[in-house]
Amino acid sequence: MLLQIVSLLLGTAADLLAIAFLARVWMQWARAPFRNSLGHFVIVATDWAVKPLRRIVPGLFGIDFASLLAAWLVQIAFLGVMAGLTGAAMAVSGGAMLGVVWIAALTTLRLFVYLLMGVVIVAALLSWINPHSPFASIVDGLARPLLAPLRRLIPPIGGIDLTPLAVLLLLQVVLIVLAGLSPYRF
Repeated sequence: MLLQIVSLLLGTAADLLAIAFLARVWMQWARAPFRNSLGHFVIVATDWAVKPLRRIVPGLFGIDFASLLAAWLVQIAFLGVMAGLTGAAMAVSGGAMLGVVWIAALTTLRLFVYLLMGVVIVAALLSWINPHSPFASIVDGLARPLLAPLRRLIPPIGGIDLTPLAVLLLLQVVLIVLAGLSPYRF
């Protein structure tokens, strides 16, 4: 029971920190402004790790690889701590380490897909509930790269934009593929 509680707390902390790093990656790639409370939070929560990593890991093609690496390292650290706490017999062999690296990469990708799903859901809700909210333009800017390609293919039906639904379905397909690649269930 205690191990489950520790696993829940550490897993939640690791996932939230990794999502903050991934949000930084997505905000920079989507060219979202950081001069708002959401952007400020992401910068403050991630600068401690991203700034030192940028000295050795440069960005490329508009992708912040330092933040992406930080998210991945958080997942590796969490898996390592959990393996140590559970007493899992993990030999320091190449196969075991590759397994941890692979599972951490899949977990990081899964969290990124969940982040994108959240962005699309919040953007859709804000467009219906309060399109003039201070966060509406920021979230819309983050969702636009996902929605714009499908908006060219799917016209609004009765004034309702169905592209968020289509994007969410496609992201669900990505989650299914990621689950199929994993040696354990997410």
